[in-house]
Amino acid sequence: MDDLLEEFIAETRETLEAISGEIVAWESDPADRARLDSIFRFVHTVKGSCGFLDLPRLGRLSHAAEDVLAAVRDGSRVPDTAMVNAVLAIIDRISELVEAIDAGVSLDDTSESLLIAALAPDAKPQVPVSSVPQSRAVSRSVRLNVDLLDHMMSGMSEMVLARNELARRLRDSDSVDPQVEAALERLSLTVADMRDTVTRTRMQKVDALFSALPRMVRDTSAELGKAVHLVIEGADVELDREMIELMRDPLVHIIRNAIDHGIEVPALRRAAGKSETGRLVVSARQSGNQILIEIADDGRGVDVAGIVAKAEQLKLHSAAELAAMSDAAKLELIFAAGLSSRDEVSAISGRGVGMDVVRSNIEQIGGRIVLTNDPGNGLRIVVHVPLTLSILSTIVIGVGTQRFAIARQSIEEIVTVRGDQVRIETIGDASAATVRGRRMPMVSLAPLFGLGSGPPPTLVIVSTREGGYALGVDSVLDTEELVVKPASPAVMATGVYAGKTLPDNGLPMLLLDASGIAAVAGLRFAPVVVHAAAEENVVPGIPALLFDDLDGQRRAIALAVIDRVEAVPVEAIRWSAGAMRLSIGDALIPLYSVGELGNRTEVSVLRLTDGDGEMAYAIADAIEIVELPSEIAPARQAVSGGGGAIAGVVLIAGEPVELVDPHALFAGQPMKLAAPPVCLLQVDGSGWMETFLKPALEASGYRCVTALAAGETAAVTLAMEDAPVRETVAPVVILRRFRNVDGEDDGSIYRYDRPALIAAIAARRAQ
Repeated sequence: MDDLLEEFIAETRETLEAISGEIVAWESDPADRARLDSIFRFVHTVKGSCGFLDLPRLGRLSHAAEDVLAAVRDGSRVPDTAMVNAVLAIIDRISELVEAIDAGVSLDDTSESLLIAALAPDAKPQVPVSSVPQSRAVSRSVRLNVDLLDHMMSGMSEMVLARNELARRLRDSDSVDPQVEAALERLSLTVADMRDTVTRTRMQKVDALFSALPRMVRDTSAELGKAVHLVIEGADVELDREMIELMRDPLVHIIRNAIDHGIEVPALRRAAGKSETGRLVVSARQSGNQILIEIADDGRGVDVAGIVAKAEQLKLHSAAELAAMSDAAKLELIFAAGLSSRDEVSAISGRGVGMDVVRSNIEQIGGRIVLTNDPGNGLRIVVHVPLTLSILSTIVIGVGTQRFAIARQSIEEIVTVRGDQVRIETIGDASAATVRGRRMPMVSLAPLFGLGSGPPPTLVIVSTREGGYALGVDSVLDTEELVVKPASPAVMATGVYAGKTLPDNGLPMLLLDASGIAAVAGLRFAPVVVHAAAEENVVPGIPALLFDDLDGQRRAIALAVIDRVEAVPVEAIRWSAGAMRLSIGDALIPLYSVGELGNRTEVSVLRLTDGDGEMAYAIADAIEIVELPSEIAPARQAVSGGGGAIAGVVLIAGEPVELVDPHALFAGQPMKLAAPPVCLLQVDGSGWMETFLKPALEASGYRCVTALAAGETAAVTLAMEDAPVRETVAPVVILRRFRNVDGEDDGSIYRYDRPALIAAIAARRAQ
């Protein structure tokens, strides 16, 4: 069922439970204006929703009831028992239709004309309405207060802090029980999953914001005598539900402005050589940690000269100040309170009148507005909205004594300034960075923020929609999954921040906006023209990271498999559960090493990923990024130094270098399924299944539950032989408590015979 229709049904049900009682109470006290207004708002809301949900029968009933209640409100009709009975009958019929829509069944409409006729002042008295309980489909949704979700999120943050404290204590301990480490790993996965679930419950498709636009555009354009074609793109993008509600009024005002003052009437469009039908595009897309909502029209654009003249006439600025303004600053005068490009103000909207309120409302939720004016061809407005309470993967950097976060999606790579491969040059008053022959503009954060001076030791190569550039930082500290919230308007107005966050250490931290930093620093990105003739027959090489391994051998690995390179304390690496594992953040990940760690207190690791799983590779030092040659001498057999994970040897700068085989690395790791089969445990109250059986099965790639979620099915059910087997559609595996069987026909499995148990589950699944 459509999300909007489900929401309409849920809200209507909720109101219907109380509205009948309100009508009866209002009948006994007709002077109670508050109750009358409440009843009127309900039928008015139902009528309005039916317009764009295409529910004509509900619309006809609610419209009739609304007319009667409107007559009572304006004093032209006095409520009596007959009228109240008729309104109650309408309400009951609305309830029946709502339940029929939810159940997907049809109802006969022959009685609805009689119900509407009974509302007339001269209608014959009807049989008093009796409340008949309606059969209702089982609801799969529940309405929650957003404050409750916020409280749940805060609780999850406290759980993460407690989990990290436990992990630190285990690392500091001289001896750690492998079972305790395994329990900690399961706890970390559960906490991360629950935090993600709480966040996703707040997310909603932007379609909920866009769905009412077609009707509004149609009505507004018809009222103004214009023809407008609306195009909606990106309705599947998800945004925090609260942000959607806060964006409704600003979006409506901007669109009405575009139709009224932006798009011309057909005669003027013909004279300008345009199509008589104006084009209005409303789109949404995600850019890193923000949602960009764009409204673009092909109308006349903004008359900047007229805006400037109006500002001078209203004495908002002096003539000298206006002359010194940049084109962008002059365009933003439309946000000045009371300023409009027109002498007359339309009843629909006023570009300039109210735009200051629109910008203020958007800034209050941590957003910003960017204008692009093309006189004679239209105006493009892009609203940048933060992903409130969305978990974002970030890299934490250090600048001076401060810490900041950058969204990982915007980071291409992180390099250290050294040698000829990575260098910084000063050209006039601007800085540029050259990374392996690629020159790009550079912004050093310390001078920009007033936190220091001098060349930065580390460059973070970031990519924006306009282009890529190097961000100079003092250090790269950590990687964290963070909850992003909007910062105050004063902070967001600087243009360099995308929000604030509270990491697990409890110290607030600001999130940097890569595009905003580029704009504030005055970077200009020119498009690069590539000549096809010069690119013919050129086969690009595969980029790889060249590094020194722990055994002293120089090796390389494809760059695409590396998520990041970071230094970790050796104490975070332990041998547990039969493998080397790295405890970092909220996770325990397998670690591969071909040499001894020795007396090191810190070691560099490559965080590798294949898109589904993750592992670490301990190295001595990362050298540089190189391009692999097309010729590779394959390894003939397992190489002792590389532990069989060497694909071959390549020549780089005349030196033989072993090439690490990522396929072999991941092939040696336990398989993790994206959607593991579900085992339903029919627990008997003893706690044995939850304590003993569940960890063993989940270590074998299954997911164990004691109750199925809505719509979830089990691959197999497990039950004890001395407990009643509850009804289930999944195949059943019976467990017995004793090793010996009573007879040859006993199909049960001894509960501690792990190989037989896993084999039996696999066999039942295959049936």
